[in-house]
Amino acid sequence: MEPAQPWRGEASPLQAAPSRYESQKRRDWNTFVQYLRNHKPPLVLSRCSGAHVIEFLRYLDQFGKTKVHVPRCAFYGHPSPPGPCACPLRQAWGSLDALIGRLRAAYEESGGFPDTNPFAARAIRIFLHDVREIQAKARGIPYEKKKRKHAAAAGQGRAGDKPSSSTAFSGDSSDSGTGGGPGDSLLGSFTS
Repeated sequence: MEPAQPWRGEASPLQAAPSRYESQKRRDWNTFVQYLRNHKPPLVLSRCSGAHVIEFLRYLDQFGKTKVHVPRCAFYGHPSPPGPCACPLRQAWGSLDALIGRLRAAYEESGGFPDTNPFAARAIRIFLHDVREIQAKARGIPYEKKKRKHAAAAGQGRAGDKPSSSTAFSGDSSDSGTGGGPGDSLLGSFTS
């Protein structure tokens, strides 16, 4: 797979306009390809690793809108701080997670093989897990594992059992006051 090519979706005149997801995926892919071209030294997709993807995700933080309090901040661990602070803005975990999902799909749709997909690397999963934990601690919001639906449904079927309920945060940025969720494209506003 040499070199990375911009997205060239096959649209026929009879085909409807692409979905929002497909449009975001195309924009995200084209921006990642542009990032590889602008990299010093320029990178080709076949030599791109999970480390390069993490470098790209860190690059995106400069466009983030989610306040992530540092441990020395007075508001560290407070979900709704009462005032402003100088802590950095970052990309929300949910937005990064959704972006990786779109780029992972775009890589394979562009001819890449699943076993060489840099967006599926273990390092990416670890990085996203760490970002989620750091942001949860900084905002004082614990992330809980979602319970499986079939386990909850099985518990409701027996007499005398109370329905089980759990509150789990999805990790999106919609509760951060940014106005955007994980479905919003991170890349549409700064492509060059």
